Amino acid sequence: MKPRPPVLPHVAAAQDAYHADLIDEVAKAVAEHAVVVVGVSGLQPGRKARTLLDEKKIAYHYLEYGSYFAGWRRRLALKMWLGWPTFPLIFVKGTFIGGGSDLKKLMDSGEFAKLLG
Repeated sequence: MKPRPPVLPHVAAAQDAYHADLIDEVAKAVAEHAVVVVGVSGLQPGRKARTLLDEKKIAYHYLEYGSYFAGWRRRLALKMWLGWPTFPLIFVKGTFIGGGSDLKKLMDSGEFAKLLG
């Protein structure tokens, strides 16, 4: 990972405050649930990820924030927080594992079951 450049304190404070309520909501869900999927209404990758989990009968907590055109500014806070450009965002036992294709790879390799414990 490339190091990020230093930022002035007022910039860091603005970054930390940007939709902090949303970050707090997701962080709380991640702390309380073994599997969390954060998605966007109507997008296929999130639907596929939930279908994979449903097929394996793996319980998960789903959070949905807006649609493709609505709510993107608010969702930007999640992208900034994780440094990840796309949805869904998937967490397993508190660890961010990536998106839908990453979930599929982990399931296919058997690594997902190990992460889930």
